[in-house]
Amino acid sequence: MLFERAEILETLRMLELENLDVRTVTLGINILDCRGETFSATIKGVTEKIRHLASPLRTTVEEVSTKYGIPIVNCRVAVSPVALLLTGKEGEEVVELALQLDRLSRELGIDFIGGFSALVHKGFTPGDRLLIDSLPLVLSETERICGSVNVASSRSGINVDAILRMGEVITETARRTASRDGVGCAKLVVFANAPEDNPFMAGAFHGPGEADAAINVGVSGPGVVKEMIRRHPEANLGELAEIVKRTAFKITRVGELIGREVAEKIGVSFGIVDLSLAPTPKVGDSVAEVIEAMGVEKCGGWGSTLALALLTDACKKGGSMASSFVGGLSGAFIPVSEDASMDESVRVGALSLEKLEAMTSVSSVGLDMIAIPGDTPQEVISCIIGDEVAIGVINHKTVGVRLIPVPGKKAGEKASFGGLLGEATIINVNPYQGGQFIRRGGRIPAPITSLRN
Repeated sequence: MLFERAEILETLRMLELENLDVRTVTLGINILDCRGETFSATIKGVTEKIRHLASPLRTTVEEVSTKYGIPIVNCRVAVSPVALLLTGKEGEEVVELALQLDRLSRELGIDFIGGFSALVHKGFTPGDRLLIDSLPLVLSETERICGSVNVASSRSGINVDAILRMGEVITETARRTASRDGVGCAKLVVFANAPEDNPFMAGAFHGPGEADAAINVGVSGPGVVKEMIRRHPEANLGELAEIVKRTAFKITRVGELIGREVAEKIGVSFGIVDLSLAPTPKVGDSVAEVIEAMGVEKCGGWGSTLALALLTDACKKGGSMASSFVGGLSGAFIPVSEDASMDESVRVGALSLEKLEAMTSVSSVGLDMIAIPGDTPQEVISCIIGDEVAIGVINHKTVGVRLIPVPGKKAGEKASFGGLLGEATIINVNPYQGGQFIRRGGRIPAPITSLRN
């Protein structure tokens, strides 16, 4: 054990626990050794392996949470990208796998299973195409299954054909879940530079380079950071960065303690701790409020990108000081529907889609949980994805896109997704389109900075 219980409790007393929690303990599981002679046998093998490894997860997490008095919000499982299991000939059996895993998640008390994913940044296999084609049905027919598609990387470039296809998939998923404000799209992320050890949904999957099974932990404490900033109203920005860094250090120590103990108890490897300031709809648990506590009048106003850059960098520095095993996304999330104050900024007009895109250049994710009008054309959705992944590719950073076209609703109306997904004011989308550009398709080459060897 690297850390003493007394050390962690001292840290918690110092921070006074302003909404500090372990947002997720995610068990990553390799399922690529579960292939059978038939896909029915593969489904059985996947189910049995997940049941074997994940059965003790919920009980163990609750025991560790009680032992240290630290709330742990979610227990999740991430599996290998399912597209890697497919030959392209399985057809509707892919949906049967999703339904089986959805039932299994309820049986085991798992909040989400991630990994209905495909890695197509350089091209498609038949299995990739089948997985992507199945996503609208999978996401509309299940409650706890999440998917992601990596369409670009800094080493490979941007697969514009995949981006065009994902515009269609998002539109179809929204249509299939229209009665719930298109909530199926909240379980789907389009990535550039997707990490293999991300514990956060909807983009979590267990990468091919990972151990057979590993525990990855996501710790979140925007309320703690906000409180520490408010205690130092006279601090200059250099001093403020140091305050955030020290706070992130303490939060990360909590996460590693929890992760290592859970991993040891269930007999798997400890992977990483992801220090991402992930907000919730709860008042006081908001990244937007952290930015405002620094002195920006309203999140989205001038200075917001600079404040977010300071916050993200200081979180990474503090986390890397606290642990040698920081990974995932690690920084600051800006998911609009999951942050009540950020949604308020959209409602009053302080935060636009264009400003959100600018802020993603320094955040740890991208355009996240953004509700857009339901009549937004598919090609516009693809253009928005393309603009965002370009930021990730050029800057060698992970970005993700979770856009939710809300059927039947216009800009300024409200969409409600429930639970941690929150609710969102539907944001205005620039009417000037780039459809003729994006329809060219093909693959945009990687930037020259990819040639690093």
